[in-house]
Amino acid sequence: MCCFLLLSELVNSCPADLLCLAAAEYAKLPLIPPYLQPGNHQFTYGANFASGGAGALDEINQGLVVNLNTQLRYFKKVEKHLRQKLGDEESKKLLLEAVYLISIGGNDYISPLFRNYSVFQIYSHRQYLDMVMGNLTVVIQEIYQKGGRKFGFVNMGPLGCLPAMKAIKLQQGGTVECLEEATVLVKLHNRVLPEVLQKLESKLKGFKYSIFDFYTTAKERMDNPSKYGFKEAKIACCGSGPYRGLYSCGGMRGTKEYELCSNVSEYMFFDSFHPTDRVYQQLAELVWSGTHNVIKPYNLKQLFGHSQEEIPCDQFEHLPYTSNVP
Repeated sequence: MCCFLLLSELVNSCPADLLCLAAAEYAKLPLIPPYLQPGNHQFTYGANFASGGAGALDEINQGLVVNLNTQLRYFKKVEKHLRQKLGDEESKKLLLEAVYLISIGGNDYISPLFRNYSVFQIYSHRQYLDMVMGNLTVVIQEIYQKGGRKFGFVNMGPLGCLPAMKAIKLQQGGTVECLEEATVLVKLHNRVLPEVLQKLESKLKGFKYSIFDFYTTAKERMDNPSKYGFKEAKIACCGSGPYRGLYSCGGMRGTKEYELCSNVSEYMFFDSFHPTDRVYQQLAELVWSGTHNVIKPYNLKQLFGHSQEEIPCDQFEHLPYTSNVP
């Protein structure tokens, strides 16, 4: 069993950590170290290309992160390494049976709002989404060409309602708690992602995928925290400012003073962007064995269990991404 992780999130309430936890705890895989960790040359259990803060677009946090295209380039190096180490036959089998977990997009939508960029003065929401989806589609197809058939995705969580985003909204003088523009982008992304994957499934023989509904499961806990064992779902455990939404926990960004709650298990959010371990544990179980109301068309347990027939790469063709969003 093998797992490759292209998990380029920081602000999407960190579904990257969620997918890592599900793979390690339930698939009984060892915790896969970062690809760039010194001395890490063992890839038969998979590889972890995650880079917090990265996006599908190269411009997001440029120079500070490993963007998605660079992660793809690293994957191709691993594929070459496996061929040299295991031989063509064994490496093909490993890549065919592996599960490729991808979490991407949150930083693409939040960074322009958080940093006050003018990108949405240049592009409409649809045009910007098409760029994000276009890059994601290319990466999926490139992995498919190298033998990848089984892919796991997480949709966008309620980004506009993170403590950090609510703090921004309050500073802007808004009367509604959540940042509406972020919510619009998230809902557009979550509507289009299944369309893109269904199209790929119809064109790429043997392509299988799962999408976990992170938006609904997270929002349900925000709206009904006591039902899931939480006392506080609006304010972060650690941080400063309104909702403790300033990313200052532990002295981040030079802030010497910050607040810290006394019992983190009572909180849904640990800091301005990230849920607590308790949230991860609850959702990881749903990612692994949840029903169709939270993850479909397969859960990760089913996806890891699928045996794939070998499909020659000469049956592969690049498919241009086209949006059906009106």
